[in-house]
Amino acid sequence: MTSPSESPAAALTVDVVAALADRYGVPAEAIRSVPGGVANHAYALGNHLFLRIPRTPAFERDLRKEVAVIPIARAAGVRTPAIVDFDDTQTLLATPYLVCEQVHGTPLDAIPHQADDALWFELGRELATLHRVPPTPIPGVEADGGEDPRPEVDRLARDGYIDPGTASWLLTWFDRLARRFDPDQPHVLLHGDIAAQNLLVNPRTTALAAVIDWGDAAWGPPGMEFAKLPLDQVAATLRGYGNREYGVLEAAALWYHLSWGLSGLARPPRAGERHWTAPPASRLLGMLRFFAGSPPAPWSTLT
Repeated sequence: MTSPSESPAAALTVDVVAALADRYGVPAEAIRSVPGGVANHAYALGNHLFLRIPRTPAFERDLRKEVAVIPIARAAGVRTPAIVDFDDTQTLLATPYLVCEQVHGTPLDAIPHQADDALWFELGRELATLHRVPPTPIPGVEADGGEDPRPEVDRLARDGYIDPGTASWLLTWFDRLARRFDPDQPHVLLHGDIAAQNLLVNPRTTALAAVIDWGDAAWGPPGMEFAKLPLDQVAATLRGYGNREYGVLEAAALWYHLSWGLSGLARPPRAGERHWTAPPASRLLGMLRFFAGSPPAPWSTLT
């Protein structure tokens, strides 16, 4: 979990840095702030440990969820850093924090060159492994089946975001997709945020090193797992997913892409955000780009 560091131990007091150094056996000068995500401040503790501290109390719940999910994912065989310590006593910091093994990789979205299909094939195998975890209660991990998108289509038409003819076409498309997969199929354990920033890779080869950030984990339909990658990457990932019924996961992934793309159409722009779907039209334009490129079957049969 490494990337270019900020100023040493930025945002931590000298006393806290000294206490962390003593507790985890690293020199104080080896505690480095690392550019993190939305939910957590991140620090490298030397070369072997990684510290994550929730940015606000609202994100503490996600951190606790990660503590529950990570051992289960690792026991199943998913490549993700092991937990070394979780401290919620609030004796050292005024918030719970998590220390994991440090994986020496770079987030995929920080790599200047594009990953090849081998990475996505590897990711497909990892996700298939995760989705085979037997259903069992996991603290903090709730069910998320998504909502039927067809009422949203009607709302967009009423509010003038799409014309009635387009609304009718979209409703027919959703009906066709629903015949290709079961939106109420049994739930599996989802990572919930499979996106480039949560995939650590070898910066030279882009081989997959680890899947990180389990704060959005949920029980949900398998197709929902593939809704945060561009469709060309989804297509490459599903090639590694293994035995499955022809076209079913593709139809499900497309259902969620189309659904979430439409639900974001009316929201205001969010400049400067890291995720590729932050611009309101990004997801829908990504779908247009994918299908304009003449994708192979079964994708070509889903429009």
